[in-house]
Formats: sequence, C-alpha cells, structure tokens
Amino acid sequence: MKKFFSHLKGDAFGGVTAGIVALPLALAFGVSSGLGPSAGLYGAIFLAFFAALFGGTNTQISGPTAPMTAVSMVLIAGLLAVNEGDVSKSLPIILAVFILAGLMQIGLGVFGFGKYIKYIPYPVVSGFMTAIGLIIIITQILPAVGYYAGEDAALIEKHMPHAEEMLLNDILKEEAGEGILVLENFKETVDRASRITPEEMESEASILAGNSASGALGALKAIPRALQSINWLELLLALGTILIIYGFKRITTAVPSTLVALVIVSGIAFGFGLDYRPIEQIPSGFPVPNMAIFTEFDFGNLMPYFFTAFTLALLGSIDSLLTSVVADNVTKTKHKPNKELIGQGIGNTIGALFGGLPGAGATIRTVVNINAGGKTRLSGMIAGVFLLLILLVLGDIASQIPAAVLAGILITVGFGVMDYKGLKAIPALPKDIKIGPLKLSSEVLIMIVVLLLSTFWNLVYAVGIGLIIASLMFMKKIGDLTALRSDVKSLKKEKAWSDEADFPEKLKEEVFIKHLKGPLFFGSTSEFQALADQIPITAKTVVIRLGRMQYMDQSGLYAMEDVLQDLSKRNIQVLFVGLLKQPRYMMERIDIIPDLIPKDHIFKDFDSCLNWIKNNVKDEF
Repeated sequence: MKKFFSHLKGDAFGGVTAGIVALPLALAFGVSSGLGPSAGLYGAIFLAFFAALFGGTNTQISGPTAPMTAVSMVLIAGLLAVNEGDVSKSLPIILAVFILAGLMQIGLGVFGFGKYIKYIPYPVVSGFMTAIGLIIIITQILPAVGYYAGEDAALIEKHMPHAEEMLLNDILKEEAGEGILVLENFKETVDRASRITPEEMESEASILAGNSASGALGALKAIPRALQSINWLELLLALGTILIIYGFKRITTAVPSTLVALVIVSGIAFGFGLDYRPIEQIPSGFPVPNMAIFTEFDFGNLMPYFFTAFTLALLGSIDSLLTSVVADNVTKTKHKPNKELIGQGIGNTIGALFGGLPGAGATIRTVVNINAGGKTRLSGMIAGVFLLLILLVLGDIASQIPAAVLAGILITVGFGVMDYKGLKAIPALPKDIKIGPLKLSSEVLIMIVVLLLSTFWNLVYAVGIGLIIASLMFMKKIGDLTALRSDVKSLKKEKAWSDEADFPEKLKEEVFIKHLKGPLFFGSTSEFQALADQIPITAKTVVIRLGRMQYMDQSGLYAMEDVLQDLSKRNIQVLFVGLLKQPRYMMERIDIIPDLIPKDHIFKDFDSCLNWIKNNVKDEF
C-alpha cells in the first residue's frame, strides 16, 4: 500500500491533467457514436479507473478512442435502423455486445494471447486506422455545417412512402403475432392502418431520413444537400474550434489545445446567447447500472453480433498494447501484456454495465499523464475519479456545449488518427504483384482494400478480409521462397553443400540430390510435387536432404507421399538424409515409413548415405 501511494503528488497531477484532456474527447466520441455524450463520459470514467486498477501498464490512461468508437458507431447505427431509431429499445443489445467484447478481452489475457497481437500485419492496421480517420472526418462534416438529415423537411417528405410501408409492415407483424389472418380479417387491418397519425408518419420518415445519412457513404451522399443549407453559425463554431486546436499548439503544449478550444468557443457561444445547437442533456447524479441488459434481452440472440464483439475486443487489445509500448519507451519500464488485456476487459465490461462506450489505452492521454508526473496505476484511477467529479458537479454546464464544437474536435481527431507513415511509404514499397497491366505492392494492395472496405462498407468485415488476403499473400511468398531455395537440380548444376564435395564424379548424373531448406507446407507443395517430373529417365536414385525441413503439415505430408509413389513407379529408389523428429512422426503416422521409405534408407548424415551409395549404386552403372 505504501508503494501504491509513493508518488501521490505526481500521480495526482498526471491523473487530473489526463482527465482534462480526456473530457472533450469523451463527450465528442459519445455524441458521434449515437448514444449521446453521457455514454462517452461513462466509458471514460469506468475504463480509466478499472483498467488502471487491474491492468499491466502503470501509467496507461484508458477511455473511448477513435477506432473503438467507429466500430461501435456501425453497430449502433445498424441496431437503431432495425428498431426505428428507438435508443431505449436498442440499448440492451448494444450494451450486451460491449459486455461480450469486454469478456473476450479478459479471455484473451487469461489464455495468454497478449503476446500474439503483434503478429497482425501492419498494412491491415494502417488501412484500418486511415479508414477510421476518414469515417470520422466525413461523418462530422454534416454537424459541422449544422445539417441534420432527420430534420430536413424535403428529405422527410421524400421518405414518407417508405415510412408508410414500414408502419404497415409493423401492423402485419403485430397481427401475425396475434394469430390474425389478414385475408380473413381485412377490415381489422384497414382499421388499424387508419389509426396511423400524420405525426407517426412524420416521425418514422424522420428516422429513415436520418438513417440515410449515417456512415461515411450516407454522409457523402448527404453533403450536397447540406451545402445548400449551411448554418453559418454552426460552421463558424466548428471552424473556430479547429483553428484554436491547431493554433494553440504552436503557442504551448502545456495546456491541452482541445480543452482550450472547448472552453473558449463554448464560452463565446453561451456568453453571447447565440442561437446554437447544444449537445444532448447529460444525466445528473451518479451513474447507475442499466439492468435492462438482463431483464429485457435474451443473451441467446448475441450470436449475429459475435464477430463484432470480437473485433472490438481485438481492436481494443491492439490499441491498448501499442500504447503500452509507447509508455514503456517513455518510462523505461516493461508492461505485462496479458494482465493489461485483463484490465482493459474488466474496465470495458463494467463500463458497459453503466451504459458506457468501450475504449482502450489512449496514447496522447497516457503521454500527458507521464509528462505531468504520473508514475503508478493510481494516476489512471485518479483520472477516472476526476471525470466522475466533473459529471457530478458540472454535468448541467457541460450539456450547454455546442454540438458543432464537438464536431470540430472530432475532425481534428480524424486527421490525427490517420496513418501518414503508411501512406507516405506507398511509392517506396516494392511492386511485387501484377494485376492486369498494373504492378502493385502487396502491402499497398492490402492497405487499400482494408481502407476502402472499412470506409464505405463494413469495418468488421474489412479487417477479416484484410487478414485473409495478408495471410494468403504471406503464404504465397513463403512458398515461393521455399521453392526458390529448394529447387531440384543435378549435382553438376546445383551448388553442392560442403559435405557433398567428395561425391563421385561418375555418379553425379545418375544420383540426384534434393535440398529441402524450409518447411513443407500447403504454400510450397506445388513446387515440391514437380520433383518427379524434373528427374531424367536415366536416374535411379534420389537423395532428399531433410536436415533443414523442421516442419511438415498435412498438405506437405500428402505431397511427399505423392512424389514418393511417382518415383517408386519409375523404379527410382529414394534415400532420406537428416530426417527430423516432427516430419518423421508425420510420415510414420500414414506408413510412408516404412512402406515407401524403408528404415535402412534413412541416414543420420550425408557421409553414411554416401557410403551406402558407393556400395549399392555404383554396380548398377
């Protein structure tokens, strides 16, 4: 306990400073997610506290982040569309997915997957992060110019027929649930339809209009309409926020420019009584658990959202561990990756119970904490408590923040989160694949595919597709390299290994040696299977040197069997040299040894093999 409070002063300064930095971002992420500013603030409070308490990085500050919010935004928008924009009806399943993601993170930590996160290919991460930035920028253009599709009278009128169809479908579903047959009770259906009010029609059309402008693609389609009806006050507030954020950094970085912009622009708008659009009301009082998760939702319905929850868990883990590495570099310490994942999972799970957004370790907030004096886990806990105090004391004041100010903050976040390092490297990367007349770098192709699919289709599926493409390309490269190193040649053409220097000259055209210098797996089997076709008809013996083939998978096993059977049909005997434990075990399982390769044809080293050749092959020629 004494050690825990040994740096109390520095931890207090670090935690409070990090909390100040986190406040505007938490509010902004909450608004952009669709759940409101309170969701972002609750997520920041509980994640900062519990991830620090149970995590494995002493100075890490956690909270809602741009990538986690972007994935959450897709989930929330989809469920709101299904439930006709009813947040209260959608909230139980949304929070259940967040809880599942948190539990998955705990599982990743418990089972020791923290050390494997680093194997996710950089092009996938790069494309995803750049897509996150683009999504945030594109979707925040609309509130930055004061345009809300759900309030556009002309767009609402355009969606009236669809709204009528939706309401009639609801009536038919209701009657089906009651066992009413429409064709036999047509008058009942007509009577219910006649009770639909104009207000209900307009409300449904407003929801549909709002949904039509959701996501990056919907926002792009709505931008021309938005530019025809710009709210100049909202635009000036957003631009003022952006200018202060970038400009104040040139003066000093001692005070967070995001907070300065929030206070100045909000103060001007409120102080002068400007007719601006405020953010949603932040609930006052201490956060309470959302029990509807357990009373109104069947957890058996979570299966369709399993992959989304896993994406949140994986993304949060990557984000947090990358921040942990940054913290290690600054503080010269060493984090515990699996413990960190458990802490993040606990924080996200508890945060979701209270209606908070999921998040991860945040690099900027963590660095701010360290620079302000934070040294132990107490600093992250203090950051969470500080945000809770702001909620309790200043919740009503925070509710007066202009929505355009948060849009301006998010636009700068969008530009900041994009991977410029990866984008700048595009011209320099080697063009190693050809698609039609175009030559491209495989890394660039993966990044572009993930970028485009994430931005304009689906973040979750884009990551999965990117991982599959990256894996396939990696396997092809490894297969090509293995084939290149293991090419089949006669000893006169292939460079002999040092222990082959004394091989009899008269046997060099009759005895062929195959060097396997890497794993025999599904990516390299096609080249290996060409062995039988490359050996001339005069050959009677093939030596396969396996001392550098450490691993063989099932595909490689059956490829080996096919080659040995082909050679056997041609009366060519095969000798193994240096067969290692794992490949031998595999070949013994399906009786390649001893059916195709007798045990006396397996040699520990080349010298013993050469002696056998001199005694058994020379007489045949």
